[in-house]
Amino acid sequence: MLTTEQVAERLRGQGFKVTPQRLAVYQALARTKAHPNAETLFKELRPLYPTMSLATVYKSLSILCAIGLAQELSLGEDSFRYDADTSHHPHIRCTVCGRVDDVPAMETEAFTKRVANETGYSLTDYQVYFFGRCPVCRKANPVH
Repeated sequence: MLTTEQVAERLRGQGFKVTPQRLAVYQALARTKAHPNAETLFKELRPLYPTMSLATVYKSLSILCAIGLAQELSLGEDSFRYDADTSHHPHIRCTVCGRVDDVPAMETEAFTKRVANETGYSLTDYQVYFFGRCPVCRKANPVH
């Protein structure tokens, strides 16, 4: 997690204004491993910033993604989720409750090299998603 000063420096360096709302969106995102969507962040931050709009949260997330401080996750839901951990790492989503987790310590370098070699593409980025039932949902309904 970057400090407020580091986030502000990155924003300024990329030509964006530093606002309390943008800093708050980054800090809220960096504090969680839940991979929230914009609406979740908005609900969390609204009591602290009563004049902040949902559009401000979306714009802040867009800027954070553009300058490499967050990544947008498309997990087959109605809205994108976001992650302040911008390292290349897979995610897994529970198809029952919607929980999203990081997949820890998975070596993806050999896989991505193979994809590039077999397709002829020069990869610029990638995201890997897995889907299944989380341990809580499996315990609640062990039959499936």
